Amino acid sequence: MATGTGKTTVAFQIAWKLSSLEWNTSGESRSPRILFLADRNILVDDPMNKDFSTFNQEKIYKIQGEAKKGRDLYFAIYQAIGDTQYSFGLYREYNPDYFDLIIVDECHRGSARDESNWRQILEHFEPAYQLGLTATPLRDDNVDTYRYFGNPLYTYSLKQGIDDGFLAPYRVYRITTRSDRQGWRPNAGEIDHYGRTIPNEVYLTPDFEQKLVREARTKAIAQHITDFLRSGDRYAKTIVFCVDEEHVKAMIKELRNLNSDITRTNPDYITRITSDARHVGKGHLYKFKDVLDETHIIAVTYKLLTTGVDIPTCKNVVLARVIRSMTDFKQIIGRGTRVREERGKRSFNILDYTNSTVLFEDRDFDGEPALINESEIDDDGQILSEHEEELESADLEEETDDLEDDERSGFPGLPDDDDIPPRKYYADGGSEEIVEEKIYDLNPDNQLRLSRLIDYTREQVRILYRSTIEIQQHWADPEQRSEIIDLLADRDIDFDELKQVK
Repeated sequence: MATGTGKTTVAFQIAWKLSSLEWNTSGESRSPRILFLADRNILVDDPMNKDFSTFNQEKIYKIQGEAKKGRDLYFAIYQAIGDTQYSFGLYREYNPDYFDLIIVDECHRGSARDESNWRQILEHFEPAYQLGLTATPLRDDNVDTYRYFGNPLYTYSLKQGIDDGFLAPYRVYRITTRSDRQGWRPNAGEIDHYGRTIPNEVYLTPDFEQKLVREARTKAIAQHITDFLRSGDRYAKTIVFCVDEEHVKAMIKELRNLNSDITRTNPDYITRITSDARHVGKGHLYKFKDVLDETHIIAVTYKLLTTGVDIPTCKNVVLARVIRSMTDFKQIIGRGTRVREERGKRSFNILDYTNSTVLFEDRDFDGEPALINESEIDDDGQILSEHEEELESADLEEETDDLEDDERSGFPGLPDDDDIPPRKYYADGGSEEIVEEKIYDLNPDNQLRLSRLIDYTREQVRILYRSTIEIQQHWADPEQRSEIIDLLADRDIDFDELKQVK
């Protein structure tokens, strides 16, 4: 089910119905014992304190530190009940047939992989019915999830959610800096902030903040974000996704400088919500997601807010890092899809500085989910032939870097060499500017249609021609009109795109 369409509500309804019927796997006259399992505290705390709070509180227990029994509804994170390097996990204190139903939220996040430490928890409770919830369709990087749980029993797409009014439609702004458009190359022998010679090569969007840090680019993006909010609503909840912790801190610094008129009296207007921020960041997160809060407005993060965090009033999703994983992309976009009519939230904006929203054009973004098996059956339902699609599963690391501090193991291991980020160069000085902004709206088929192309085109036309009269005179002549189109093409302006603008 698409992010924001109510997976938790569906899970609650299933649990409530089965409990009301006293259904269980043993056929006894008792309520079922249900375990709600996830990999982050916020993914179990929110459902436990909201949807599932309708249950008798004496029947609810969160497993942490002690394996209590005699309850009906249990909540747990893998890290709290799984084996560690030094001890066996609490899950072993429950018999394999203790639970009747296990609900696994965000089930694509590693528990189904054969080599996962968390997989043994699911295998231990093999007699129980196990229901996986996810917003991600079958892809190369989550094939293990589908091999374990099987094909979806039910699906609900983003398009259907928007059409039905349950999800918010969006407008996409694709913003390009000069160095992102043309690439950036250092002068011969240019020295970085730490006295190192910057390799003489062209740096492109995926390189920024990974191989090369340019303060001017961060400033330009922060300025555009600030201008965008100033032109609309400066108190619209906004999430800025950066590349890493260092990028987060640099972005916060620039945003605070540009919004000092607010931050002087409200230092929480811009907050850092990352795993490194630990309990302080967690406190900011709970404030930021509170629909009544009007102090925590701009949250700057890099991974912590990608999955499972319900922020109904989020009106702006800002992409300042390259996203190529469809799974991550769907989760990030899902931070804005909630509707909150009473708080004026009916739609949201996506500000894309890295051209990551090209993933909207992927046919798999919101299409019918692929199936892991394709079978042909006869009229009696007998399988005539079966084909299993061979998909190579990508080696995904456990996503422990975006967990809250209290979810981490007490004995963290040393990182592998592959986990050490590549060395960065820091280019001081120079200038940067926004050279193009394209605005896309959803058409009746929920496909993006270019509605405005501004700034850069206007700038280039003013450079080429002295007045409106001059360009009109040139345009009237077919040969000179072709010359205008060619001149615009030389500046990466697509005339066919311009024709779409209305």
